[in-house]
Amino acid sequence: SGSSDFGTLSMTKREKMAEIASTLAFSATMNNDKVGAVLFSDKIEKYVPPKKDRRHMLRIVRDMLDFTPQRRGTDIGVALDFLNKVMKRRCTCFLLSDFYDSGDFGKSLIFAGRKHDLVALHVYDKLARELPDVGLLAVEDAETGHEMTIDTSLKIVRESHLRHWTERQHRLRGLFRTANVNLFNQRV
Repeated sequence: SGSSDFGTLSMTKREKMAEIASTLAFSATMNNDKVGAVLFSDKIEKYVPPKKDRRHMLRIVRDMLDFTPQRRGTDIGVALDFLNKVMKRRCTCFLLSDFYDSGDFGKSLIFAGRKHDLVALHVYDKLARELPDVGLLAVEDAETGHEMTIDTSLKIVRESHLRHWTERQHRLRGLFRTANVNLFNQRV
């Protein structure tokens, strides 16, 4: 999605997700397991069916690195529903996202968590959690295009942002706990 293009330190969230997914794909291939991929925004953008082959794994890595989504939004429910349709047998799946999703993917998550061994990795940037004190800052929502200017020199603005982040994290943890899906955080 558009929000995965954000990154303030050494890489974007998209690059971090590709790095993690590449490591997982390489590990699975070394274990003689099949590897596939579903790349999505608010729709399924690309599907690579699972296969056992080093060349196939390298193709997936290349696809992840070269991938540019056609859409900016995120719909995790669409991706999980697609996964449940194409994967008839139980499998191990990793869901890598920043989880900025305007919809409700709870039912899809619960179903996918029951059908598969699902592990979620929440990839985020430090600034998504803590705003620095840098004065006026023009920001844009990468998925909706909404723009605004915020005054980060105001302590109340920084505290409000951190509170919003913390509440969002609490809701996500609750959702994944209800779905019985492990959720791990990975900072860029």
